[in-house]
Amino acid sequence: MQLIHAASDTHIWAESYDRDLNGSLLLPSEVSQTIAKEVSAAVLPVKPQRYINPEAHDAYLRGLYFWFRNNNDDARSQEYFEKAIQLQPDYAAAWSGLANAYLVQAVAMELPAQQVMGKAEVAAHKAAELDSSLAEAHNSLAALYFFGDWDLARADAESMRAISLNPNHAEAHHLRAYILEAMNRRDEALREQKRCTELDQFERPWALGKVLMQLRQFDAAVSELRLRAEAQPQDSLTRFLLADAYRFNGMEQESFEEAEQGYLLQGDKKSAAAFRHAFKSGGETAVAEWLLSRSMARARKSYVSPLWLAFQTARLKRKEETLRLLEESYLERSAWLVMIQNDPEFDFLHSDERYRALVKKIGLPPAY
Repeated sequence: MQLIHAASDTHIWAESYDRDLNGSLLLPSEVSQTIAKEVSAAVLPVKPQRYINPEAHDAYLRGLYFWFRNNNDDARSQEYFEKAIQLQPDYAAAWSGLANAYLVQAVAMELPAQQVMGKAEVAAHKAAELDSSLAEAHNSLAALYFFGDWDLARADAESMRAISLNPNHAEAHHLRAYILEAMNRRDEALREQKRCTELDQFERPWALGKVLMQLRQFDAAVSELRLRAEAQPQDSLTRFLLADAYRFNGMEQESFEEAEQGYLLQGDKKSAAAFRHAFKSGGETAVAEWLLSRSMARARKSYVSPLWLAFQTARLKRKEETLRLLEESYLERSAWLVMIQNDPEFDFLHSDERYRALVKKIGLPPAY
């Protein structure tokens, strides 16, 4: 007989028994007693449990709620992660959450990257320092290297480390899909996002459709996003992405209907009405003009990322203006610029040498 630790395939104990028929009746009892003694003597070391303050954990969970809810509330998410750290300064997961809260403000183009990346770096490294076995900490480092440094190799290594520590961590698979896309490993990227969706279909219902769209599989993206919109009809981001998938597929009417519904789900009746008026008066071109005009008006009062404006001018196929804004985005180190080759909005630039030079400066393998 042998006793093996299944998780590590480690040999713990072995013994042979030779009994006659009468003695065999006592064998199960003898074996069980022997195994108990051997396991007590040879048990593998167990990672000590870390004490988590219940109030800190509650704050951490609230931070996750605002991180994942429809129309992420990044400020509230940051607030609760900070509260968790105040209650327990050595709470590694809360430091990882705080790093993510800073990072997403740059990725979502809410704030200039320079304003938050330094804080994200401190928080991510603190999480890994407190608990190097925490998958979330390595995932935060992967996001930092990817979106902050545009360092694909280090991001890839940390991403793989996160997944090896917790293969069921959906967020790690989601981020890895982005990293693999940027590396032009498209089939692997799709598998990673599918794995993420299998692990948690409600965490990011739009994510698989987004990756399909970035891979230019527009029919599949429409089918996927329609399914998710039916399953979670109140998720406005899914509606807006479905509108984009329809638009890239040449289905302007369907695109308009989904985008309008997205505004209504956000409770923004004013934008829904203006969007409807633009579409009725001039179709997709008028809609794109309205979106750009609205962004420019907002930029006169508060921060608007040059990369966000580049998306708007690209929708109108304004090459010179788009290239200028992309250069500004590079100088600002706009986080999402690392995904520039994966967004269909910029496909019309791929033959331009200035665009290709920008891709090279970012450090991306060419996808054109």
